[in-house]
Amino acid sequence: MGEFQHSLDEKGRLIIPAKFREDLGEKFVLTRGLDSSLFVYPISQWKILEEKIKELPTSQADTRAFVRLFFSGAVEAEPDKQGRMVLPQHLREHAKVERDVYIIGVSTKIEIWSKQIWEEYTNHARQSYEEIAENIIDIGI
Repeated sequence: MGEFQHSLDEKGRLIIPAKFREDLGEKFVLTRGLDSSLFVYPISQWKILEEKIKELPTSQADTRAFVRLFFSGAVEAEPDKQGRMVLPQHLREHAKVERDVYIIGVSTKIEIWSKQIWEEYTNHARQSYEEIAENIIDIGI
């Protein structure tokens, strides 16, 4: 959990916040996320997700399209000695990342968002935060 602002360097590298590095481990998977974000999974979580996705009905066109885009965009990554990872160009394009990003912890994964898109998203979601909470589940907040 948490929210951090960082910037890509001139080589397309992004510093992973130290708080997240230990949970990600030595290698992790980076792929297309939803809402123009990127998802970053520790290998252990990726394997769990992969097993769940294998159970989806491939007879449905929407399922096939999602699975193809999700897995074709995936790359195995590892941080360098300075805790940086390279964001591949195809994933930067998906997330509309140019330079400034937000890196957020979301339960079992990390999400990477362009600064502009994250700020637009949160501004919109804040307007209906309570309504969203009421509609999803009673989690005892």
